[in-house]
Amino acid sequence: MKTRISFNITFTLLFIFTSCADDFLDENPRNIIAPENLYVNKAGFEFGLNGLYNRVRYERNGANGGSNVLNNSAMVIGVDNAYSMMPAGGSIEAFLNTWGTTLVSTDGYLRDTWEWLYGVVNAANTIIIRAENPGVQWSLTEKNQVLAEAKLIRAWAYRHLTFLFGAVPLNLEESSGTNIRTDWERTPVSVIRTAMENDLLFAEQNLSDPAPYDGRVSKAVASHYLAELYLTVGKYQAAKDKALSVVNNALYGLTKTRFSSQSAKPGTPFTDMFLDNNANRSAGNKEVLWVLQNEYLSNGGDGNIMRRWYVNRYAEIQIGSARPVTFSIENGGRGLGRFGVTKYGLSIYENNDDRGSYFGWRKFYKYNNAASLPPKSNVGDTLPLLSGAGPAHLRGFNGVPVETVGNTATNRLRPSITKWDYAPSIPEDVQNSNNYNDQIYLRVADTYLLLAEAQFYLNDLAGAATTINLVRARANATPIAASQVTLDFILDERSRELWSEEHRRYTLLRTGTWFDRTKKFNLIAGKVITLRDTIFPIPQVVIDANLSKTMSQNPGW
Repeated sequence: MKTRISFNITFTLLFIFTSCADDFLDENPRNIIAPENLYVNKAGFEFGLNGLYNRVRYERNGANGGSNVLNNSAMVIGVDNAYSMMPAGGSIEAFLNTWGTTLVSTDGYLRDTWEWLYGVVNAANTIIIRAENPGVQWSLTEKNQVLAEAKLIRAWAYRHLTFLFGAVPLNLEESSGTNIRTDWERTPVSVIRTAMENDLLFAEQNLSDPAPYDGRVSKAVASHYLAELYLTVGKYQAAKDKALSVVNNALYGLTKTRFSSQSAKPGTPFTDMFLDNNANRSAGNKEVLWVLQNEYLSNGGDGNIMRRWYVNRYAEIQIGSARPVTFSIENGGRGLGRFGVTKYGLSIYENNDDRGSYFGWRKFYKYNNAASLPPKSNVGDTLPLLSGAGPAHLRGFNGVPVETVGNTATNRLRPSITKWDYAPSIPEDVQNSNNYNDQIYLRVADTYLLLAEAQFYLNDLAGAATTINLVRARANATPIAASQVTLDFILDERSRELWSEEHRRYTLLRTGTWFDRTKKFNLIAGKVITLRDTIFPIPQVVIDANLSKTMSQNPGW
């Protein structure tokens, strides 16, 4: 039973099909959707892909459908630029602050993450294997499009698994009730990455460009992930070539002008991309490569808890006995402030950089709670979070420096990113726990910075500076010279551009900088991390379930 839980997961996708075939039954009831009666025509495979994308979107959702554990926590905090600001007791967010003996192989988050990602792998495997059914009536192009999407997502899942756990079992076959195994072996990471490369190359060759629908992957997504993979394994010319194939593609480009629906309001081209209804290509956003689709109050419509985690607890700010700021659409909706930016992450923006402006980071609130105002105050008065003497990016609340306010677990005064603002306006539902807006998952600015990294490793500093300056120019940041290009500068630029979007832990692991930069810049985790913590433990339930062969644990765990 443990083996099935760990590797042969029976899970329900958006269109409710199971990965475990009941081959032992004589009956084949048509009211139950299973691989045998789903994957018989093109429409069935489309339903299967819809379910697979549902599992991908789970990354930004709450674990097990809840709203108190963000699934991608281990990918984005416990790093140089982000920490857990108000963690729930015993949560993965708390563990990523304290490390040491608080994080153990029996942790439920690690088990759930493993099972989720292998569920994705098995769902992709099922589609890939069943697509070889000669009875399906479709063209080779249609078949290869389905295979390409499933293979890209399988590579995407192994990307997560290898960065989180290192060597893991590589499984490219459909798991069913007839082939349960208890003798899994951990596959070397190099072998897994070769399999990922093969999947991504097939996807690049066979995916349409752009994607056929908003929310689906395209050839450019495959090329982007190939560029990152080649950087990871040290194939820098190949990485450069793949990144160039994306940034030179006329279908995509950096957003340099205001969106028409927002141009009459204050804002910037950079921040316009993240506003509700602006994420998709169909809305005119040519910068996006991949957008996650959500829908408010709709059957099957997904949501997530990104705003809940990134928008701060501004409604709890107290001045004397007054609480002058309350939940509103203008303030981003209801947030819990689970994740915060480190002092370093907040300090690296120039004052003129749009990405660090008020439109990118919420640096003040307006009093909007007429029932609870401080003396001599009025609705509309401003509550600054950054004030006092010194450089603007190092100021704290009412003149208290950020380094004094610090990376604490109860900091309601920390500025918060606006990328995940969301609250339904019709009907007004500002305290809703979930986001239901379509969200950017991958965009071409990230590809530009992968290109700059490849150019840096190839000693083309002038080319890297030119590439970086294209991204900086859109944000009104000062151009840099070739002499300023270093790996640290590229990592800083990725933080400025992609804070809370990129899987920061993976970026730092890929560049061999996670330990040193986290120790230097994260004032909480940096005090306690060890080299052991560069990789997470294999969940104990997986080791225990592998009854026929001993599975090793990662060192130090």
